[in-house]
Amino acid sequence: MKFTSLSKGRGFHFPPCHMLNFCGIRILLDCPLDLSALLAFSPIPTLDCLSIVESYNTEADDFDSRAAFGKRQKIEKLLHAKNLLFAEPWYKTVNNLQLWNSSFIDVVLISSPMGIMGLPFLTRIKGFSAKIYVTEASARLGQLMMEDLISMHGEFRHFYGPEESNFPSWLRQEELEILPSELREIILGKDGLELGGWMPLYSAADVKDCMLKTHTLNYAEEACYNGTLVIKAFSSGVEIGSCNWILNSPKGDIAYVSGSSFISAHAMAFDYRSLQGACALIYSDFSLGDTQDSADGDNYSVSAAKLQSMSSQDLAGFNHNSDENSEEKEKLDFICSNTINCIKEGGSVLIPIDRLGTILLLLEEMTASLEASDLKVPVYIISSMAEELLALLNIIPEWLCKQRQEKLFAGEQLFSHVKLLKEKKIHVVPAIHSHELLINWQEPCIVFCPHWSMRMGPVVHLLRRWCGSPKSLLILEDVLNLELALLPFQPVTMKVLQCLFPAGIGLRTVQPLLKLLRPKTVLCPEELRLQINLSSENSFSVLYYTEAETLKVSYPKHNSEIKIATDLASQFYWKTFKKEEINITKLKGELRMENARHHLLLETDNKNSSSNSRSLDHFGLPDSEKLMAALSKMGISGNIQHGMSDTKSQTVSIIHIEEPYKASIEIGTTGTIITTAEENVASSIYKIIDNILNAV
Repeated sequence: MKFTSLSKGRGFHFPPCHMLNFCGIRILLDCPLDLSALLAFSPIPTLDCLSIVESYNTEADDFDSRAAFGKRQKIEKLLHAKNLLFAEPWYKTVNNLQLWNSSFIDVVLISSPMGIMGLPFLTRIKGFSAKIYVTEASARLGQLMMEDLISMHGEFRHFYGPEESNFPSWLRQEELEILPSELREIILGKDGLELGGWMPLYSAADVKDCMLKTHTLNYAEEACYNGTLVIKAFSSGVEIGSCNWILNSPKGDIAYVSGSSFISAHAMAFDYRSLQGACALIYSDFSLGDTQDSADGDNYSVSAAKLQSMSSQDLAGFNHNSDENSEEKEKLDFICSNTINCIKEGGSVLIPIDRLGTILLLLEEMTASLEASDLKVPVYIISSMAEELLALLNIIPEWLCKQRQEKLFAGEQLFSHVKLLKEKKIHVVPAIHSHELLINWQEPCIVFCPHWSMRMGPVVHLLRRWCGSPKSLLILEDVLNLELALLPFQPVTMKVLQCLFPAGIGLRTVQPLLKLLRPKTVLCPEELRLQINLSSENSFSVLYYTEAETLKVSYPKHNSEIKIATDLASQFYWKTFKKEEINITKLKGELRMENARHHLLLETDNKNSSSNSRSLDHFGLPDSEKLMAALSKMGISGNIQHGMSDTKSQTVSIIHIEEPYKASIEIGTTGTIITTAEENVASSIYKIIDNILNAV
């Protein structure tokens, strides 16, 4: 097995991406987009900002006339909104993936809706023919997210018009050199080698073509590739449809652990039991990208303790323990409390959070808090995919957690938004300029809308409306560079609340989880070595991987399996060799590979053959001393000449027979040769050798 990490990822929105070579099959694990790189671009400018755009274009046209000193001066300037890229955005794919020939990829496994966002870039390449496997729910959610991205990007295309060339000016080396360091690092990466990952956005036709090439699976459903590899997906608990993978083959099995979570109030629980006992386990939980152990360690310390003390059976109810959800509940309560205070002061609340589970929980908690506080303010959901997405949630109970499924059996709605829509407590509209929103709009209000990058979508327009209001509130997930994210909207006087929701297993839970899963070999990211001490006391060996380096992994599989029909197996003639402790039979037939298993099919004329009609096959080398003793008993005398000490010699020993006839027996490393002038003599010697050799 060969494993290459193409990207370690960066949290929920940009999961890791890897390449695996298993049984000669090249497997791509996820194909995400780094949408955080959109921070380098400016949102669509307002009329007041048009002069900045014109100035930017003029500078680009006259660049060749600038002096080198002028370039250095610009680099040293403080980061300002006018330094952002005023152009139609391109999108940053996994740069290391561009180094691989896409036509050589055999299989693509998608672990989550975020892991499919970059796939249309791959499927539109000529020569790409890989089989793509994804859960049915992830495929549907991922398609909606890609279509929504295209819809939001359409505003840029409408504003800037068609591109004049296939290579935008901001990608030129001379332009990159004068960018502020923060923007230059986003575009080129820390090592300055990521320029090749940028691409113009795919089209709606590309997305449609991509989805036609996918093969959707349910949890635990088997898919067989090329008769050699059996692929199964199991719930990871992070998002609806997200999964981990098990790959079975005659050479062994591999478990792939992507972003996973024991705590889920909407998605099906983390199915860790199905990952137990694998020959190799690739650990790629995206929470490891956050080196702030204290940030998530406290969230999961109880989980780790329970994992260490509980048996597998006790862990069955782990996901449904209300104590384990208290951390997330406290954060939701804190957000709702701040929202209520903001509304009471007359301000509005803007929530550009894209994680589906978080949105659903916030909707339920916020509407309940508003009702408890006797506040009647509208709640708007503005998104091109919102209506279809909310409708989809009502027809996929098999992908939801046990608590939600129990609601269905009790005759209740799976989520509260159904009731809220009927009571018109929430309003779902496709765009900020839609007629329904314009006639129903009132402030203060609460708005859920994309995009979390704050560079596109309804959030841009609303943030410009409220950024100068100290009474209003902006609620964000953890943003890597908040100053850069808010740069186009400065000065910002509205309140900003950042909240990091748990996404991933958590560092303190990794070691007890791996002990529970009991793999023979574990592949972990190098960052884990510094954060967790995977002691040598574990029953498994640990290998660490880094980006862009190939790791060769060998692991012994002690047993191989073959499927034989019962009626055929009962007709085998077995010979037992006690010394070697093995049973052997000889047969003639066909060995086939199907569903990652060897199948034995005997030829028809061999099914009823008896052992007496078979010619014997001998194996091993005759012991020269035993052979000499057997010859002596038959009245045959001779002497033994041992082989030469030269390691290149193929002869082990030679027995020269003197009486009662002349003959020689040459024992070699690959066979035994009898040399004599009489055929009867050769036959007699052969029978003696036959008696001392193992034959079947």
